[in-house]
Amino acid sequence: MPGKKNPSLKDPELYEELREDGASKQKAARISNAAASKGRSAVGRKGGKSGDYEDWTVRQLKAKAKEIGLTGYSAKKKSELISALRNS
Repeated sequence: MPGKKNPSLKDPELYEELREDGASKQKAARISNAAASKGRSAVGRKGGKSGDYEDWTVRQLKAKAKEIGLTGYSAKKKSELISALRNS
C-alpha cells in the first residue's frame, strides 16, 4: 500500500514490514491493528498457546478457517488447510 493511506490500518509502518516479510494482506492488517491497539510487546507475547496445526484434527482446522473468514476450505486436505491457515 505504498503511496496510499488506508484509514483502517492503525500501524501502517508495521503493516509494510510484515508485507515485506511475506505476510498476506489480511494477516499483516490483523497484526498491525492489534499491535496499535494493545502494544507490540503484548501482541508478541500472545502467540504460542494453540499448539501445532499438525496436532489438530481436520474438523478443528476447518472450524479455525471458518472463524477467521477463509473460503473454499471445505474440500481441502489437512496439509492444504494448514498451509491456508498459516498464510492467511
